[in-house]
Amino acid sequence: MRIAFFAIQYFDNYKDNYQAMIDKLEQANCEIFINKDFYRLLKNKVNFRREPFVYSTLEDFKKKPHAFFSLGGDGTILDTVQVVRGSNIPILGINMGRLGFLSSVSLKEVDRAIDSVLKNNYILDKRTLLSLQTEDNLFGELNFALNEFAIQRKDHLSMIVVHVYIDDQFLNSYWSDGLLISTPTGSTAYSLSVGGPIVTPGAGIFIISPIAPHNLTVRPIVIPDNSTIKLKIQGRSKSFLVGLDSRFETIEASRELVIKKCEFSVNMIQVDSRSFFDTIRDKLNWGLDIRN
Repeated sequence: MRIAFFAIQYFDNYKDNYQAMIDKLEQANCEIFINKDFYRLLKNKVNFRREPFVYSTLEDFKKKPHAFFSLGGDGTILDTVQVVRGSNIPILGINMGRLGFLSSVSLKEVDRAIDSVLKNNYILDKRTLLSLQTEDNLFGELNFALNEFAIQRKDHLSMIVVHVYIDDQFLNSYWSDGLLISTPTGSTAYSLSVGGPIVTPGAGIFIISPIAPHNLTVRPIVIPDNSTIKLKIQGRSKSFLVGLDSRFETIEASRELVIKKCEFSVNMIQVDSRSFFDTIRDKLNWGLDIRN
């Protein structure tokens, strides 16, 4: 079996955990692949029986990995998605961060999780992405997001106005600090902090939420994810920030932005019986009541 590691940080206090994962995969006669930047940090810290294959992009692989192990927090998952893209290679999120909502496998569970992957004893949790379309292809090949799209003011002096159209029908003009369009996966991320609802991952919807709106009557709205969303921006500033997950670019006010459901989805490996509802209770303290 071919297993690819992806990480953006090396944690010295997890040195033994890295070694244990490498040892277990090598004992199972797996081919190991490690992204270039992480290997540079890791190579003098752990021992390999045989040198792993070092990659930068998916195009570097002669044969596709059977799975990607994302080592870190939820931010690392978002970066792993940029590598995996539309290849359908499943991702196992191993939590070395804090919250670990997407990277849900704890270090105590890694050994059992690897066994499940090696035996193909897991289920795939398919996650929808959104894509951004602009005339000049603003984000190039990385024009997609697992969590959310955001349009925000670049300075702190004035609000912006975002005119929103759904399938060419006018929805609303949002006077605010910005606007957020979230996938179901992103409903527990930035969207949650601006008052958006928690949505189960399989729901076929997008959430549109204003960021700090200047109108008490404006609330988040949920629309079908087969809708085409068009945005036109106004404001005193000449430029604004556009974000896809953790990536940001500057645009001019004259731009029209189009958001649609991405043509591909991402497969997350689930190795236990915990449901989404278990996760939001455990990770977000959802429904916590000290009387119970």
